[in-house]
Amino acid sequence: MSAKTYEVRTYGCQMNVHDSERLSGLLEDAGYVRAPEGTAEGDADVVVFNTCAVRENADNKLYGNLGRLAPMKTKRPGMQIAVGGCLAQKDRDTIVKRAPWVDVVFGTHNIGKLPVLLERARIQEEAQVEIAESLEAFPSTLPTRRESAYAAWVSISVGCNNTCTFCIVPALRGKEEDRRPGDILAEVETLVSEGVSEITLLGQNVNAYGSDLGDREAFSKLLRACGAIEGLERVRFTSPHPRDFTDDVIAAMAETPNVMPQLHMPLQSGSDTVLKAMRRSYRQERFLGIIEKVRAAMPDAAISTDIIVGFPGETEEDFEQTMHVVREARFANAFTFQYSKRPGTPAADMEGQIPKEVVQARYERLVALQEEISWSENKKQVGRTLEVMVAEGEGRKDGATHRLSGRAPDNRLVHFTKPEQLVRPGDVVTVEITYAAPHHLLAEGPTTGVRRTRAGDAWEKRTAAPAEKAGVMLGLPGIGAPAPLPAPTGGCSIV
Repeated sequence: MSAKTYEVRTYGCQMNVHDSERLSGLLEDAGYVRAPEGTAEGDADVVVFNTCAVRENADNKLYGNLGRLAPMKTKRPGMQIAVGGCLAQKDRDTIVKRAPWVDVVFGTHNIGKLPVLLERARIQEEAQVEIAESLEAFPSTLPTRRESAYAAWVSISVGCNNTCTFCIVPALRGKEEDRRPGDILAEVETLVSEGVSEITLLGQNVNAYGSDLGDREAFSKLLRACGAIEGLERVRFTSPHPRDFTDDVIAAMAETPNVMPQLHMPLQSGSDTVLKAMRRSYRQERFLGIIEKVRAAMPDAAISTDIIVGFPGETEEDFEQTMHVVREARFANAFTFQYSKRPGTPAADMEGQIPKEVVQARYERLVALQEEISWSENKKQVGRTLEVMVAEGEGRKDGATHRLSGRAPDNRLVHFTKPEQLVRPGDVVTVEITYAAPHHLLAEGPTTGVRRTRAGDAWEKRTAAPAEKAGVMLGLPGIGAPAPLPAPTGGCSIV
C-alpha cells in the first residue's frame, strides 16, 4: 500500500512559511509523502491550509478554497482537510460550521498535534477542533521539511508584546517568548553542518529578542555570535521594530562580516498623529534618525519597509508626511498596503474610516513615488562588482533568457548570464552589474568568478535523492540545542 500524500498551502508572513516547513516535517515523520509537483487540486490525500488573519479578504480566500474542495472530498472517501494558523486560532468553531467537511482545525500554539488530530478524525469520523491558548512546544523542536538546501529560517522568538491598533497578531500568536541563545546557535551550527550557508533569524518582533530573558542587548550579542560560526556566510533577520532598534544592534551589523547590509524596518506611517493612533511607539524623527545611523555605519545598506495607506483618520497632510519620509529614507523597496479593517482590532471601530477611492488614489501615488526611488537606487548599482548567491526559483524567465538568478549581499535580486561551467543554487558567482530595473539588476557580461560551496554540494545531493526523500528533516536532540526565503504576501510581518 502506497503512502498517503499531503499538500500544505501557506498564506501570510514568514512565520507562517516557517510553520509550514514544520507541518510538512511532522507529516513526513508520520509517514506521509509530499504530493508530487503538478498534482491536480484535490488529488492529495491530506490538504492543510496554514492561514493568515491580517488581510481583510483572508476569510473569503479560505472559504472559497474550501468550497472548491468540498465536491472533490465527496468523491474521494478518506481524503482529509485541515485548517491551521492565525485564522483558525481566531475563528475556531466557525470554520467547521461554515465548512462541515473540514476534518481538523488547529491553532498557532499546537501545530505539533496535526498528525494526531488527523488520525483521531479518521477513527472517530468527526471533525477535531483543538486550539491551545498557549504555546505547547517551541516550533523549532519539531521535525521540519526545509524548502531550501542552502538557506533556512531560524526562529528566535514567537509572539509579540506590542499593541498596534491595526494588528490582530498578538491576540493570535500570544506574548513574546524567547528561545535560549544556546539553543538558537546550536540549531544554526547544525544547519551549517548540513550545508546551509544563509540563515534568516525570524521573530514577530525580532529585535525585541531578550525582553523575555532580561537582557536588552541579547539580539546584538546573538548577531555577533552568528559571526563566529565557521561556514555561515550570510545572516539576515526580519522583522525588527523601530522602538527596539538600538545602537548596539547597528554596531553589531556593521562589525560582523557575515551579517548582511540589509535592513527591513517597518514604517507604517510617516505621520506622528497616525503613528500615535496606531500605537506605534516611535515618531518620524526617531525613524529617520535610525535610518541615518544605519547609513552612516553601512553606506551600502539596502533598507526596505512596510507602509499602510488610509489608516482611519489619515488626512491628506498625514499622507504627505508619509511621502516625505519615503523621499528622505530612499527605501530600496517597500511593501505597501491599503488599510484593511480586521474585526477584533481597535482600529476597526475607529471613527474616520477613509473612503476606498481616496485610499486607492493615495496608494497609487505612493507606489509611483517608491517605484521612482527604487529604480534610482538600483541605478547606483550599475558598474559595481557583486558576489551573488545563486538562488532556486527566483528568476521566472531564466529558461527563456538563458540566465540564472540570485541575491546580492544587500538582498537585491540579480539576473546574470549563465556561465559555461556548472553553477548550482547555493554557489556564489562574481558579476558586474550592467543594467538596473526598479525591482531587479542585470549582469549581462561574463561571470568573472564562480565559487563552488558546501551549500551547492547540499543542493546537488538533495536533488539527486528520490523525490520522497527530498525534504531535510531536522529536530532538536533531547539535550536542548539544535532543531528559508520567500517574501511575505501581506501577512503578519507587518509589525
